[in-house]
Amino acid sequence: MERRLSAILAADVVGYSGLMATDEAGTLAALKTYRFEIFDPAIAKYGGRIVKLMGDGSLVEFPSAVNAVQSAMDIQRFSRETESPIQLRIGINLGDVIIEGDDIYGDGVNLAARLEQMAEPGGILVSDDIQRFTAGKVNGQFDDLGERVFKNIDKPARVWSWKASRNPSATNSGSNQKQREPLSLPDKPSVAVLPFDNMSGDPEQEYFADGVVEALTAALSRIRSFFVIARNSAFTYKGQSTNVRDIGRELGVGYILEGSVQRAGGRVRITVQLIETDTGAHIWAEKYDGSLDDIFDLQDRITEQVAGALQPSIRLAEIERVGRKRPQDFSAYDYTMRALRHVWMLEKNEAEKALGLLNKALESEPDYPLALALAAWCHAQRSVYNWVSDIGTSKAEALRLAERAADLSSDDPLILTVLGTVHTFVRNFGTARVLLQRAVALDPNSAWAWSRFGWLAAYSDRPSEAREHFEKALRLSPLDPMNFNNYVGLGSACQVAGDDSTAADMFLRALDERPNAFWIHRNLAPALLGAGRIDEAKASGETLLKAYPEMTVKSYKDAMVFSSSVLDRIGKQLAELGLPES
Repeated sequence: MERRLSAILAADVVGYSGLMATDEAGTLAALKTYRFEIFDPAIAKYGGRIVKLMGDGSLVEFPSAVNAVQSAMDIQRFSRETESPIQLRIGINLGDVIIEGDDIYGDGVNLAARLEQMAEPGGILVSDDIQRFTAGKVNGQFDDLGERVFKNIDKPARVWSWKASRNPSATNSGSNQKQREPLSLPDKPSVAVLPFDNMSGDPEQEYFADGVVEALTAALSRIRSFFVIARNSAFTYKGQSTNVRDIGRELGVGYILEGSVQRAGGRVRITVQLIETDTGAHIWAEKYDGSLDDIFDLQDRITEQVAGALQPSIRLAEIERVGRKRPQDFSAYDYTMRALRHVWMLEKNEAEKALGLLNKALESEPDYPLALALAAWCHAQRSVYNWVSDIGTSKAEALRLAERAADLSSDDPLILTVLGTVHTFVRNFGTARVLLQRAVALDPNSAWAWSRFGWLAAYSDRPSEAREHFEKALRLSPLDPMNFNNYVGLGSACQVAGDDSTAADMFLRALDERPNAFWIHRNLAPALLGAGRIDEAKASGETLLKAYPEMTVKSYKDAMVFSSSVLDRIGKQLAELGLPES
């Protein structure tokens, strides 16, 4: 096997599919002119070898990193100066390549291709190795973009960027029609599920991959708080090598879900990853393996787990994206996204911060259902976690806001879940069950809805059912920041069943994930006492009294929603640990 160290340049035409759709003959003529007058001369000038041309893309090998960068900069500068209708994005990497005839392979080539895909139109992205070899030797400034994660590249790679300014008056090749204007992003998380790549060479697996994509699109479309591109639009990119930034602009989406399917013997592997279109950053990735014998069960499992995992992943990414905006640009949606980080902490100070932001959202848009629902959940937290003395007032306000949100958006699973939760807290268990059933029927992959179903079962003295629901929530969204509360729920189910030892272990696990959730000690201390772990129970009780100096057995019972028999048993244990009766 012959190897050598080379600088590899990968280039791709920006918006090629759109140009061809607008003016096929003119685009082909412009591309031919571009190669003859700009691209090929710049490659030859610096000793490059065109390895292959791939329709709208090129792969070039250079013996020198400096020459590769100089060539790329000349190409982009000439494109700008001549106002060429053809515009490239370029990626360059220095790496060890495998030689096979006139072709080259290897990770060095793969990274160059990934850099090209992430580059901006008219720009150049280079690897850290290229930057180190060319620093001070080329006439241009490269900006450090930090480490990035790339598809099918094992380790993160540091990336550097250079961009030539471009004359905005440039038009399409020989055509009076301009390229389509980028679509603006909607005021909700927006995602397109692209056709998956078939890496196995087996056409049968392509049908399977298409089935996974269609199922995922349908599952995500049920999430009313998401904007999901229809299957037919997303499948127009099948078989194309298009940059995620272009797709984001063309479809008007903030996120792309892409993946691949690979068969090995009797097994199949599906790789899925979520990418932010604005930055090209990878938000989330996972692999799923299974047997071809149960291929449809595997497809269902992948759909369930991916849809469940994407909700918290995208919401966290939305929080980060909004955090990059200037405060004067904030809308009701932006304030609500900023509040989300604090809403799910389930801590007193965090809930207050969330309410402050949600109130600003509602000042801007009083009938914004999501802000109303989240504000209702914050007021509900105040009551159930003993954060206020007037528990009844907080419950009433939570119910008022949740019902207002449901009036405005009666088929949103998140809002139905909030309303079901509030009805749980006011002991309207029948109403709560109907609402939560509607929520999971609309979105069966909502981890939080299943979690609240678990709490309803625990409060209703059905511990086995509660455990099933909490475990389903954990399976649907294993990285969810709310999972500590599912462990509290599992502990509560064990406590209801009289298994204080297992309950205590679950409560402790929850505290490992969220140490500042001091309200957990209301259940941990009595569980430790019931398990005979006296010293630990006393320490937990002291922590509880320090965090809640005004708490009494009565206020605990007023806040919690367990059956009277469970509350009496836990109340006696709390009293034994020093909590005053009233």
